[in-house]
Amino acid sequence: MSFVSVSKLQKKYGSKTVLHNVDLEIGPGEIVGLIGPNGAGKSTLLKCIMGLIRYSGSLSVFGHNPFSNRTAMLEKMSYIADVASLPNWMKVSDLLKFVADTHPKFDMARARELLVDTPITESHRVETLSKGMKTRLHLAIILAINTDLLILDEPTLGLDVLVRRDFQDRLVQDYYNQQRSILITTHQIDEVESILTRVVFIKEGRITMDFKIADLKTRYAKLVTDQNIVFSDPTLKPIYQRNLPEKTELIFVDVDPAKLAEYGEIQTPSLEDLFVATNSLTVEA
Repeated sequence: MSFVSVSKLQKKYGSKTVLHNVDLEIGPGEIVGLIGPNGAGKSTLLKCIMGLIRYSGSLSVFGHNPFSNRTAMLEKMSYIADVASLPNWMKVSDLLKFVADTHPKFDMARARELLVDTPITESHRVETLSKGMKTRLHLAIILAINTDLLILDEPTLGLDVLVRRDFQDRLVQDYYNQQRSILITTHQIDEVESILTRVVFIKEGRITMDFKIADLKTRYAKLVTDQNIVFSDPTLKPIYQRNLPEKTELIFVDVDPAKLAEYGEIQTPSLEDLFVATNSLTVEA
């Protein structure tokens, strides 16, 4: 069974449509990156999935309507917002106790274990912690809750590279497995690229690409050439072209690389290449 099932989802604010007939399925054992520029609809889609706003279309999370049956849904799902909303006035010990008293699936021993290798002590007040340490504390609390789906909204925004790498490693080592899944939204591809198993690009409220990382080499190709090319074969139609001083880069989807080899070097495009390509395309009305 899919953890998240979205079909023909739409969201409007007045006359403005923010999400256009979005279809999305997330099953067990996936780390999905929902990637798009600011204003693409990422946070709105998350709010729908979290049951925070009304929508039209079909949406279920673990078989529940997230708006009308949010409590049952949250028993199997955890969430970290882009800005950690931990109470600054609390001591870490009081915060852990509060979560233990309010969430039936919270494992106090597990949370303490996850904090052992950090500078965070239970006597610290949250307000005295750096942004990176607040994020680490928030993550430890979330990872100590036994849920099947973890949703992260721009989780490493503003963190330095060392804290970000540690954050990613913790996700993979301490949460992800073949039964659990993670959904991460971001506009910074390089911050999550190394841990994703699947990528979903969103632009202007529409899904523009959805593919598994394992399919990157088989479905997409980048041709790097110093030639001025005019393709006679109508099937050789790039989805993106970048003209540089001494070369041209062209991105293709579902094209036999052998047909491109005579024109230059064939490479596997990066996620950044594909992100730029999809955001250069005109979105249909």
